[in-house]
Amino acid sequence: MLAVGILNMSDISTIVRRHVDAAVAEAGEQGFPAETVARTMLSFVLAIYRQERDIADIRSELEHVIENLDPDGEYTFMRP
Repeated sequence: MLAVGILNMSDISTIVRRHVDAAVAEAGEQGFPAETVARTMLSFVLAIYRQERDIADIRSELEHVIENLDPDGEYTFMRP
């Protein structure tokens, strides 16, 4: 498991954004759309989640994300 240590969420976002942008750019050069990159990354994210979390917990988090997809909708607070 990765240690969070002294990194804050903006640091993590910066790191991940850099890698996502690079993956989208590289895949685009090879003719793959960004959506395919996202779908593939999601499968890797789920594999990481399954290492430490049970399926019900993962499902709950994904349902929360789905319920809050609309940027104009009311945002419900995430469980603690």
